[in-house]
Amino acid sequence: MQTTIESHLSLRDVASESSAISLRPLQWVGMEEIAVPVLLRSADGRALATPARVGAFVDLIAPDARGIHMSRLYLALSQTLSEQSLSAASIQALLGEFLRSHRDLSGRAMLRVRFDYLIERKAMVSQNRGWRAYPVTITGVLHGNCFTLELATEAVYSSTCPCSAALSRQMIQAQFGVDFPAASGLDRAQVLAWLGSERGMVATPHSQRSRLQVRARLDQGIEYLPIVSILDRIEDALQTPVQTAVKREDEQAFARANGANLMFCEDAARRAGDALATDPQILDFWARATHEESLHAHDAVAIVTKGVIAGFDGITGWGGG
Repeated sequence: MQTTIESHLSLRDVASESSAISLRPLQWVGMEEIAVPVLLRSADGRALATPARVGAFVDLIAPDARGIHMSRLYLALSQTLSEQSLSAASIQALLGEFLRSHRDLSGRAMLRVRFDYLIERKAMVSQNRGWRAYPVTITGVLHGNCFTLELATEAVYSSTCPCSAALSRQMIQAQFGVDFPAASGLDRAQVLAWLGSERGMVATPHSQRSRLQVRARLDQGIEYLPIVSILDRIEDALQTPVQTAVKREDEQAFARANGANLMFCEDAARRAGDALATDPQILDFWARATHEESLHAHDAVAIVTKGVIAGFDGITGWGGG
């Protein structure tokens, strides 16, 4: 039998060989944008498979190693995420496997999973229902025996400016004075008709689509990822989440909700902060309210935190690993 050249050779592991270049420690080495399905389990026990993009990393602290074994990270996460639902326990176990496979190279591991989470939302008045997609990022870090788990997501809502509303009411008052002079006497039917006309709405306050971004550090003892409960807390606090399928009665109810919840970005951030601070599953949080204004070409921003999470740069919230 003919012997090939390859059969006499062992496959070289160049990453483990010494190099003439500087081998200074590296904070993180790994892969991003790995396409993989993940299993998500809800509070009622239902499991849902959803496509995700994953980042897998370890640090590189061995003084004589040129690189890590990326294939070991890939194979470990591919097997784990396809067989086990995403949870605090499964993420911690997977990070432990990352470190075991790099025992002589690394002391810290990180997993970051990004996906869109679909929630069916009911209309405000009618029986219509529709789906909302919420971006979610789950980040786990294991350093020795210290494990941290963070959940980041975003809720979109409508914000109506209190200052603009006050100015609009002032203009409506002025128009009313013009159309109904003091000496003319008031006829109820005429006033009702005026209120229903364009002259009765001579000015309207400006509103804008707004975003509440949150990054929450979770209790490690949680049994499932509290995605829905965190989003519900935020939307219940803000009162004006964007809608899906609507009829005219739903649109009218949405207008009423906006009028009853006039908000500067500072108001929105405080509402969200109060709601998140009472969640026993959240150890710490950072939240940012961004109002993409219709009056200005720039955004209005307010940020609230429960404490100081390591790695936050304060403004963006994504300053560290």
